[in-house]
Amino acid sequence: MEAALGLMRRMPPRHSETTLSALLSLLPGHSSDLLSQVDLPLQVSSDVVSGQKFILCEYNRDADSYRSPWSNKYHPPLEDAPYPSSKLRQLEIEANDIFTVYCDQYYEGGISSVYMWEDDNEGFVACFLVKKDGSKTGQGRRGYLEEGTWDAIHVIEVGPDEEMTRYCLTSTVMLSLTTDDVSSGTFSLSGSIRRQMNMNLPVADGHLSNMGKMIEELEGKLRNSLDQVYFGKTREMVCTLRPSNEDCEPNTLNAFDLWYSALDDEVSIVEADASTFSSSSSLSSSDYYDLYKLYKKCGPNPKNGEQYGAPFKEEEWADEEYTSKPVDAITPIE
Repeated sequence: MEAALGLMRRMPPRHSETTLSALLSLLPGHSSDLLSQVDLPLQVSSDVVSGQKFILCEYNRDADSYRSPWSNKYHPPLEDAPYPSSKLRQLEIEANDIFTVYCDQYYEGGISSVYMWEDDNEGFVACFLVKKDGSKTGQGRRGYLEEGTWDAIHVIEVGPDEEMTRYCLTSTVMLSLTTDDVSSGTFSLSGSIRRQMNMNLPVADGHLSNMGKMIEELEGKLRNSLDQVYFGKTREMVCTLRPSNEDCEPNTLNAFDLWYSALDDEVSIVEADASTFSSSSSLSSSDYYDLYKLYKKCGPNPKNGEQYGAPFKEEEWADEEYTSKPVDAITPIE
């Protein structure tokens, strides 16, 4: 199971469905655990009652039907399907209205859905979903991306109503970018990131206010991690592999032509000329490069039996024999 989850974390989001299907056929006994712990790219459907689009996921699914947050109906219709209580349903309606505004302000478009259900600890669970299509045929304004999707999944476990209520937020972001341009060629980049946050907040402020603050804070951290750490490190490595001259200036660096704009409406790119990488004839004898060999540890701490450095050979240290003497036989130093 651990190996299967590790494989899913390393697979591009676009291949996650195929990989999950293969793992389910190999590990039928762990199907429930895999389906509950693996996040797949979000799908969209239309509510035939309200005419609005809503997001499909495991949290609004029962059998082969999905519940719409707008009409509270299953599509296709399903008998004896579970529904939230009237109080929780009212909170779900308010959350969908508020999160639609949040999606418009932060993403300038996209589709959002919020689902809530009771848990076994006298509390409830809420799932906030956002899907943004930034491709040239979707909602992307700039038209740079052949394909570009941002899927955000925020699941919050809310404890029983007390003076200080415990909130546990788990957020997952899946990003996929693809360009197909004459100057930059075909470039594909995808990945996912997950983080968790726990807070005790006063219930007097309201559940929606508390959950909204946590989602806004953690999603901002995830965007910064993608922008500064992942994209920044990739850009730094590409710049390192190029000649150390003016070509590495930001206005001319174009080998890594995808760059995420944290608060814009889409995932955008930096226009570039990748001719330096397109042909080896552009390299001259004056160009120089750095060559690195990378090693990966299998964990943050040493493990039993792990080999670090040169192996220890006991025979190399057994050349001399040492005999111990009694204390009274040792001559003191004057």
